[in-house]
Amino acid sequence: MKNTVISIISWAIALWSSNIFLQSLPYKFTGHPDTQHIFGTIGGWLSGFLGQTIGGLFQNYGAYLVGTFELLTSIILLLPALLWLISKARSTSFVGVRAKFHAIGGLLASAVMAGAVFFHLFSPLGIEVLHEGMSDGGSLFYAALSILVLGIVLFVINMSLLKSDKQ
Repeated sequence: MKNTVISIISWAIALWSSNIFLQSLPYKFTGHPDTQHIFGTIGGWLSGFLGQTIGGLFQNYGAYLVGTFELLTSIILLLPALLWLISKARSTSFVGVRAKFHAIGGLLASAVMAGAVFFHLFSPLGIEVLHEGMSDGGSLFYAALSILVLGIVLFVINMSLLKSDKQ
């Protein structure tokens, strides 16, 4: 029963996180004005104390780097579904694979969102992103915060499951 509950919670977190990450990719990879504003604001802020080179690199390439990391994290979080289908087709065992991928994916999701939360809180970006007279109402910050916390939960519950299976 414990394994089933953890599996359901894990999939809910994995799907939520992947949904947020994958929906943001078109913005990050196409140079959308909102993305340019966000990474430009942070890049300008970074330039003030890390220098123009670092700030400029973040401004110009940060969205691609973060988007790539989010895509990789989503693949890791969703890969157990594909592996489960393959195991069913080949009649092989799948025990423990989901928990391992979800633990790693939770750690990766938390890492990328820790950066997002940091920049929302400590850079001029702010909790509520204002761009061209429009406000996001804090939705980007709250989505990042939810994935940061839920990613930690995903890691902890799956690691506890893996440790209990070894005993």
